[in-house]
Amino acid sequence: MRFLPAQTTLRVAVVGLGYVGIPLAATLAERGAEVVGVDINADLIAELSQGRCRMREPGLEDLVSAQVAAGRLRVTGDCAAVAGCDVVLVTVGTPIRDDGSLAGDQLQQACLELGRHLRAGQLVALKSTVPPGTTRELVLPLLERGGLAGEIDFGLAFVPERLAQGSALRDLRTLPVVVGGLGTGSAASVAAFWRRAMGVDVVVVESLEAAEIVKLASNWWIDLNIALANELAMFSELFDVDVLDVIAAANTIPKGNGKVNILLPSVGVGGSCLTKDPWMVAHTARRRGLEIRTVPAGRGVNDGMPRYTAQLVIDELRRLGKDPASATVAVLGLAYKNDTGDLRATPVVPAVAALAASGATVRLYDPLADPIEVKAAFGIAPAPSLVNAVADADCLAILALHKEFADLDFAALPVAKQCVIVDGRAHYPKEKVALLDELGYVYRGIGR
Repeated sequence: MRFLPAQTTLRVAVVGLGYVGIPLAATLAERGAEVVGVDINADLIAELSQGRCRMREPGLEDLVSAQVAAGRLRVTGDCAAVAGCDVVLVTVGTPIRDDGSLAGDQLQQACLELGRHLRAGQLVALKSTVPPGTTRELVLPLLERGGLAGEIDFGLAFVPERLAQGSALRDLRTLPVVVGGLGTGSAASVAAFWRRAMGVDVVVVESLEAAEIVKLASNWWIDLNIALANELAMFSELFDVDVLDVIAAANTIPKGNGKVNILLPSVGVGGSCLTKDPWMVAHTARRRGLEIRTVPAGRGVNDGMPRYTAQLVIDELRRLGKDPASATVAVLGLAYKNDTGDLRATPVVPAVAALAASGATVRLYDPLADPIEVKAAFGIAPAPSLVNAVADADCLAILALHKEFADLDFAALPVAKQCVIVDGRAHYPKEKVALLDELGYVYRGIGR
């Protein structure tokens, strides 16, 4: 059975208005769909209804405001609104417990409530990251339980989310979409929906479980790759070799359908996906008798990088004859990646904690991060300006290179003499490092 209607205007519900749901809902509306967003957070619904967006994502607030004003995007706390839609996309949070198992309370609640309002012929697609088997073994029974089991004929698919903070809108508009369905009718219908609604390429896989694993495999690979880069950086440092030279040369080797692709070392890995999804893999495998060894290895390396980066700061200060306990360290960039204010699981938090434990005075500055969220995450209020942050600083730890930091006039910064620059994510080229040396700075990068 095909579940996608033939009428000109698609009617779509997005259940769960978080980091995935809001950009998805706004982009679908921009593309011409009639979209209703559903969430239980009353404050969030009130904000979005007024065209305001709490997410600091490039272009998102303007897009939300325009689509709400045009009437193509409306939001509500009432799940009954999904009954008038053709396609329902579920984008609720799926955190994990300490053992790596799915903490599925949000997903269960959403599916039970959604099931009460499903009607025949609707297409439901889950986009929240889950262990393989979840869509078939948990979501399907919950949807059926919410209605009259076996009496509602609806389509069900899994479509892994692939967007990244800082490039969410571009990713939604350009990246291929992976689709796995409950039977060929669901798969074909959701594939047709995505081509029609978003105009992107679609990769159809054979089952719900295959699509669920695709998402986990992607983030498992990224986390392991970064762990390789981080250990390669430490290994290169033993021989006074610049790891960026090694990576650039190694990445010229043809391999498979492309080339060797070692990513870049950094202060660590953060965000809600890379720190969570590998553990989801390990827990799911263990339940079926398979012990995954690469997950704890990669996670262990990446979780150790914040302390390693803090130790670079401490070692360089001591090498220059400066006591870390009486030094001032300005940490520039607090988010878990460049060009976003997202502080979720940012590795900068443990790096700052290690610096504070050494006795150093730590100042924080990030033009993209919300000051209230910074205080909550770090226990330290951020400096009101860059100048306030760096005044008389003995070290600048650049741990996220936002665009605002790309053209810093280092000559004009009011730092202390022999100020150390620790590059945790900027990856300055050699020409930049030479310029910093001329200005009297002492540069230290990870593996450099």
